[in-house]
Amino acid sequence: MGTADPPTYDVAAADHGHVRLLTLNRPGKLNAFTPEGYRALRARLEECAVDAGVSVCVLTGAGRAFSSGVDLSVMGRPDGSTELGAEFDPLLERLATFPKPLVAAVNGVAVGFGATLLLHCDIVVVDEAAEVRMPFVRLGTCAEAASSWLLPQRVGMQQASWMVLSGTGLDARAAVANGFALAVAPAGAVVRAALERAQAMAEHPVAALVANKRLLREGWAEAIDAVWAREKEAMKSVAAELGPIGWA
Repeated sequence: MGTADPPTYDVAAADHGHVRLLTLNRPGKLNAFTPEGYRALRARLEECAVDAGVSVCVLTGAGRAFSSGVDLSVMGRPDGSTELGAEFDPLLERLATFPKPLVAAVNGVAVGFGATLLLHCDIVVVDEAAEVRMPFVRLGTCAEAASSWLLPQRVGMQQASWMVLSGTGLDARAAVANGFALAVAPAGAVVRAALERAQAMAEHPVAALVANKRLLREGWAEAIDAVWAREKEAMKSVAAELGPIGWA
């Protein structure tokens, strides 16, 4: 018998030396995000950012998915879309300005925001059975979370165009071949592999890690803010023609 999901969206935290492992813990719903989920992840990242004992953060999912994106049932709530937007923007700002190395251990399917979230991670390691999908055109909406800018930075313009305009996903091998991810891990070993890389970084002074990440990402937070504003306007324009479909 499976274990029931926590009553509220849970992001579990466990320390491995100076590395903190954060786990999206809603496996029964494929770790789909709710407004509470956005808020919980942001709170965990805030803790990592200010905790002097944490040098590197690793993010993964419980169960068979990293995250399937947004929980579309939220759209059935009164003001559900408004709630999602109100919690999403602060999370995106925290991701864009997160000061320490952020490593993703992609344990399973990553769809929608489950995929675009990975573009805000410094290192991505994928399970050999994982898949990354950005189904925006199939849903009749637009790229989000600044992915229309971040994805070409990661994989190049042609591959980004193919992924966004066709909705075609990447399997683990293709994700590495195209630069979306750094490495593939054997089935079931992705968290261990990601922790090993995180611990290799955590051997160095955290001040040096923070300074060098800041140099590598100079200007990115401002760009992400501007791109996300454009993406939201594009979503409104498409919704005016096709009707709203919610968040990807």
